[in-house]
Amino acid sequence: MRILHLSDTHLERTDAPNKHGVNAHDSLRLMLAELRHVQGVDVIVVTGDLADDGTVEAYTAVREMFGEFAQRLGGAPVFYTTGNHDEREAFAEVLGSGHPEPGRVLESPEGERAAVSVVAGWRFVTLDSLVPGKVHGQLGAAQLDWLRGVLATPSPNGTVLAFHHPPVALDNPLQQLFGLRNPADLAAAVRGTDVKVILTGHFHLQLCGLLESVPVWVTPGVVNRIDLTTAPGTERAVRGASASLIVLGGAAGPLFHTFHARDPRAHETVYELDEGTVRSFVERHG
Repeated sequence: MRILHLSDTHLERTDAPNKHGVNAHDSLRLMLAELRHVQGVDVIVVTGDLADDGTVEAYTAVREMFGEFAQRLGGAPVFYTTGNHDEREAFAEVLGSGHPEPGRVLESPEGERAAVSVVAGWRFVTLDSLVPGKVHGQLGAAQLDWLRGVLATPSPNGTVLAFHHPPVALDNPLQQLFGLRNPADLAAAVRGTDVKVILTGHFHLQLCGLLESVPVWVTPGVVNRIDLTTAPGTERAVRGASASLIVLGGAAGPLFHTFHARDPRAHETVYELDEGTVRSFVERHG
């Protein structure tokens, strides 16, 4: 099983530069053009922050761009999840459950949307970690109960979970603030099940860790990436679109590889936050 994993496209209503001077549509076009020669892709997974402004127009652009790309790769299905910048109603209006033909769907009382599809014996479960108006993520009790019900029956090859907010983080105050707030609850839900890998985004950088012995992969963002070479307590975002290839199955799997688009303006600073600004943000949202 070969999965192309992208995240944090942050498209807006208009195909124009955002407030930082980056055209998110162009970043996604460039990344998809760079990936056109990748062979044997079975599934494409996009883990949230599809839209930056939560508009129908942005989701329509996401659907069209990924749909055309998937057709060029032989028609691989595309699975989408929500992120903290997404808006559930507009997402659902354009992308439905996030799966082209889901076998099972949840719409929880809290408005969370989750879905299941099976591809070549591999089960793909997308979860909804969005907390409206917040930067952090949470998986509610109803969604975790539903997940336990899904995982109660093993899939022939195993299960892939995909959602936006990572349940792992470095000792970085913004990562710890931005991530999934209840990773222990998710760990309990996947314990002893056939979950082989967890795919997330949100941090705009690549990171690999473990949750209940399950590999957790954080793919870098498409619109920009976070540069951790800055002074402690500060943050810098730089230009440069990235994506990942995950290979499951076989004696060496899972395998993770990161692609970086050949952007002539890569590594240019998009924005930089000093220590005081970061501290204020943590205190305000912590």
